[in-house]
Amino acid sequence: MSIVTEFKEFAMKGNVVDLAVGVIIGAAFGKIVDSLVKDLIMPVIGRIIGGLDFSSYFILLANPPADYKGAMTYDALTKAGVPLFAYGNFITVAINFMILAFVIFIMVKQINKLKKDAQDAPPAEPAPTAEEVLLLREIRDSLKK
Repeated sequence: MSIVTEFKEFAMKGNVVDLAVGVIIGAAFGKIVDSLVKDLIMPVIGRIIGGLDFSSYFILLANPPADYKGAMTYDALTKAGVPLFAYGNFITVAINFMILAFVIFIMVKQINKLKKDAQDAPPAEPAPTAEEVLLLREIRDSLKK
């Protein structure tokens, strides 16, 4: 068996494809949660604590270059190559993670509840046997005699 054939069999196994789909959906879901935190939740939290944006919380670890004339914002200083201790960005990412973890927890909890409900449900009664089948059984039994 060639290595290409072996790799093709490995890549086409169901669990590998399922994993790939999960990673793609997870990345998309992560972007949605990131936008939720960045665009909706953090501005509200920033407004509550005084109108500040968490991304503006940083500490300069070195002075900007002498010829630097740009704004003293996180984005501008980062583009200028100034090292920053960006704890505000870390706070945003940590809140993002907490929200994502909570949403996943709720989803798993609901899935487990659905599974438990399905297991606790009484088994379905078998469908009544068709009249033709009963007739054929009678004929079979009478022929055996």
